[in-house]
Amino acid sequence: MRSLSCLAAVAIVAATLGGCASSYRLDSTVQTFSSLVTLPPQPTYRFERLPSQANTVEQARAEALADPVLRRAGLRRDDAAPRFSVQVVARTQPVLSASPLGGGSGWGWWGYWPPIQTAANTAYQREVDVVVREIAGGRVVFESKAWSENFYLNSDEVHGALFEAALTGFPNPPPGPRLVNLQVHPVALPPGPVQPAPVAAPSSAPPPMVQPAAPVTR
Repeated sequence: MRSLSCLAAVAIVAATLGGCASSYRLDSTVQTFSSLVTLPPQPTYRFERLPSQANTVEQARAEALADPVLRRAGLRRDDAAPRFSVQVVARTQPVLSASPLGGGSGWGWWGYWPPIQTAANTAYQREVDVVVREIAGGRVVFESKAWSENFYLNSDEVHGALFEAALTGFPNPPPGPRLVNLQVHPVALPPGPVQPAPVAAPSSAPPPMVQPAAPVTR
């Protein structure tokens, strides 16, 4: 019976994700710190990498996802004459979800069985960080973090939307934790190590919904 229930749960999740093929809403929590009031003239930037990020496919992918979002926020990439440096990070961690869709625990003839992680109850915690630093003085002028937990499988789409959420209100967003809801429109990404970011909120879509959130303990 447990096998049948797990198979049914997988089918439910697959149907749910398939039904979101056109677009879906992504709920994220954002925490931002900024000393910028407005953008200065010539707000150019270059990407900055830590030694552990140098020459990695994952970092190149994160920067490719963040670059169009930074451009829409008003920053222009210019590696030859940057005013700011920008460091970005994108992370994904599969976790055992509290969803009731199968993979549960309980007692049986052989005693207690622990929770079993299956496709039906595997969620993904995703997080992005954006740090903007003045090159002249080395001062951090903007720092933002956005994170979300969901069942969506395409990390490029979710990370692109999280970068959008992290930069909502840039350069002077509301202080404190807040909820940012984005309508994500999936795109067909060609294979390869670096992909362009999906459009998280095109002009025809409603603007991101932003509301205060209670402080999050992580």
